[in-house]
Amino acid sequence: MERIPVFILVILYFISTEVACNGYTHINNNVQSERRALIDFKSGLTDPNNRLSSWKGNNYCYWHGIGCENGTGFVVSINLRNPYPIENDIPYPPENEYGNQIYMNLSGVISPSLIKLKYLKYLDLSFNSFKAIPIPQFFGSMKNLIYLNLSHCGFIGEIPSNLGNLSNLQYLDFSSKYTYHNDFGYSSDLFIKNIEWMTSLVSLKHLSANNVNFSMVGSQWIEVLNKLPMLIELHLDDCSLFGSIPSPSFVNFTSLSVIVISSNEFNSTFPEWLLNVSSLVSIDMSLNILHGRIPLGLGELPNLQHLDLYGNYLEGSISQLLRKSWKKIEFLNLCENDLHGSIPSSIGNFCNLQYLDLNNNNLNGSLPEIIYDLSHNQLQGSIPNLIGNLSNLHSLNLRNNQLSGTLTEQHFWKLSNLEYLYIDSNSFRLDVSSNWTPPFQLRYLFMGSCHIGPTFPAWLQSQKDLQYLDLSNASISSSIPNWFWNISSNLEYLILSHNQLQGKLPNSNIGEFLPNLYFLSFSGNGITGTIPDSIGHLTSLGVIDFSSNTLTGSIPSTINNCFSLNVLDLGNNNLSGMIPKSLDQLQQLKSLHLNHNKLSGELPSSLRNLTGLDILDLSYNNLSGQIPAWIGTAFPNLVILNLRSNMFSGRLPSLLSNLSSLHVLDLAQNNLMGEIPVTLVELKAMDQDHNMSISSLYDNRSSYRYEERLIVITKGLTLEYTRTLSLVVSIDLSDNNLSGEFPEGITKLFGLMLLNLSMNHIIGRIPESISKLRQLSSLDLSSNKLFGSIPSSMSLLSSLGYLNLSNNNFSDKIPFIGQMSTFTESAFAGNPNLCGAPLVKKCQDEGKDKSVEDKIDSGFVDQWFYLSIGLGFAVGILVPYFV
Repeated sequence: MERIPVFILVILYFISTEVACNGYTHINNNVQSERRALIDFKSGLTDPNNRLSSWKGNNYCYWHGIGCENGTGFVVSINLRNPYPIENDIPYPPENEYGNQIYMNLSGVISPSLIKLKYLKYLDLSFNSFKAIPIPQFFGSMKNLIYLNLSHCGFIGEIPSNLGNLSNLQYLDFSSKYTYHNDFGYSSDLFIKNIEWMTSLVSLKHLSANNVNFSMVGSQWIEVLNKLPMLIELHLDDCSLFGSIPSPSFVNFTSLSVIVISSNEFNSTFPEWLLNVSSLVSIDMSLNILHGRIPLGLGELPNLQHLDLYGNYLEGSISQLLRKSWKKIEFLNLCENDLHGSIPSSIGNFCNLQYLDLNNNNLNGSLPEIIYDLSHNQLQGSIPNLIGNLSNLHSLNLRNNQLSGTLTEQHFWKLSNLEYLYIDSNSFRLDVSSNWTPPFQLRYLFMGSCHIGPTFPAWLQSQKDLQYLDLSNASISSSIPNWFWNISSNLEYLILSHNQLQGKLPNSNIGEFLPNLYFLSFSGNGITGTIPDSIGHLTSLGVIDFSSNTLTGSIPSTINNCFSLNVLDLGNNNLSGMIPKSLDQLQQLKSLHLNHNKLSGELPSSLRNLTGLDILDLSYNNLSGQIPAWIGTAFPNLVILNLRSNMFSGRLPSLLSNLSSLHVLDLAQNNLMGEIPVTLVELKAMDQDHNMSISSLYDNRSSYRYEERLIVITKGLTLEYTRTLSLVVSIDLSDNNLSGEFPEGITKLFGLMLLNLSMNHIIGRIPESISKLRQLSSLDLSSNKLFGSIPSSMSLLSSLGYLNLSNNNFSDKIPFIGQMSTFTESAFAGNPNLCGAPLVKKCQDEGKDKSVEDKIDSGFVDQWFYLSIGLGFAVGILVPYFV
């Protein structure tokens, strides 16, 4: 064998080293530069609450508030907004659970190292405390910025004019805090001398400069801002602007949607050039010294939703002003001006109006009698007695406001023509004599959430034309009088829920007296006894809701005569016996709740005929036998299947995968055994691209007032979902005897929010693909026999708020990065072979850098890869010398 010349070995050494090191260095230099810039930035900050405690190690893309570009590791966003901002009207910070005030302010010096982040587009430092320092000049050199928020940071001095260099900027907010002075006045610490530099912000869409002193700018502001054609929102509240509001030489605000110039010192007429800006949605000029007439053309702006002219000296006829179309107006505040005249009846056409304030003007005349619908507003206070003089009033709708006070007989004194009364969802108290006879004959009466009790209102005996009656949550604690069942043969809608009603349901033939009844609800009362057989005579019923009472006995078989039934809710009672086989005759049934009773026996096979079911809740009973396979084929529209806490046994039927509309599958706390079917991956509605809603339950005429609800055990809590139920996507198979390996296919249910497989005998590893469940907010796999490492990919589950992996056989180091770093020791307890934070037990290689933890997804290249290239090259040359 020939000896290798020394000079060849030397050359090969340098070649391999160059390939191994420089290849890595070339790719890594920029990334290391980004990290150093962030460390330098952090070193200048004062962080008393350790908000930046995650800023260590090499994985800076996982640091709090940092966002990186995929694949490169370049920092593109920094969001260090104070999570507990102290606003001007909040004198003290919030308190934690121990009663200690929370200060989350960052302060100190802002390092110019941020300039090195050449790809930075988003920077938010708002609501921190950089006291007594000016806004850094170098911000004007960060030319890739699109979003810059420096509001409420305590900066002082002049706004740097070189911010005009940021031609890509779309969002700019440098609103200031107030500074409190001993003379009980307020002043701003930020000011602008020359505004001309703003003309260079050609991409700007949002400008907020609230509480910044513009007094040295004069009237120049309007001409400068008029040169920003993309400007959508302008906020200049309390900026010490004064004088007249000039008209620009030409109106270039073609995109302007929001203008806020309130709390200034404008001594001017209303700027009528705004009437040419058809894109305007919101105008706020309150608390100025505006005078002259309010332009009638405001009412013709096609997109205007919000108008606030409060606290000026504007004049005009309210009658002429409100006769304009005001097509989309929702908020109209004209209080504390000099308007005169009477309110026109045309105000009744403002169908979108939510807030109206006309107080402290010079209005006269009476309220127009045809103004009958003021519902769904934020009206406060009481109803004046004078409303009882509106003898022509046909309908009064004040529902869903914040009204209160006592209603007496005087409020209804002359309302002889009243047929429709909606005062529900307020806080009224009704105080009338026991022998009062109202002057009206109502058809619709909605008094839900009004205090009517404690006795049942005797004056209802006089109302013979009632069709709709809602006395829910009305503080009635007596029994229902016998005369009530013969109150009106026209009654279609009857809801007496959430009172403290006592006694029993009548055994008489109520179907004879209420032949047209289609909605019947006594939920949330104290009604006892059995459900009478006569319920079957109410053949027009669409909804029966007897939930949350103390009813006993069995479910009467006569209920099958209610063939129009859409909803049957008998949950939360003490019903016993078996589920009647005759329920299969309710072919229109969509929602069946028999939960929280004492029902027993097996599921009758006749239930398979209820093919229109959306919701089946039989939880918390004593039902037994196997879960029948036909459940998977009988209910194509089923959204919720809840069989929780029964005594079902046997294996999970694989045909459950046919429930293509299923959002919620809860089979927890039974005696189920065997493996979890791999076919669960076919539950299509649990894919985020195929989510469906259960809004159809509210569209039907007979069920539009019925509110679906479901108890869901999640995040260690028992929660009741109602209107947001359609957002829940969950699988709960906990507390059974299930076995086999973790079902990897379940990770393809991308819309899954809640997954609980705890307290079973499941083995195997958690698959890396679990990171695909990006909607997952709760994951409980505790008390199983899972083993292996916890996948590092779980750190990508950014929505995960609850995690329990305790009492398994997991091993190795916990990937305590990203979202995983938000969980405490309890989430991992009972795994003796786990180590690392947040556990006390340290890993053997603790303190050593692991390459997999030192790299960012797709952003770093393993240096060993390059080393292998160099060594391979060397071996290729050396081999001939050994052959």
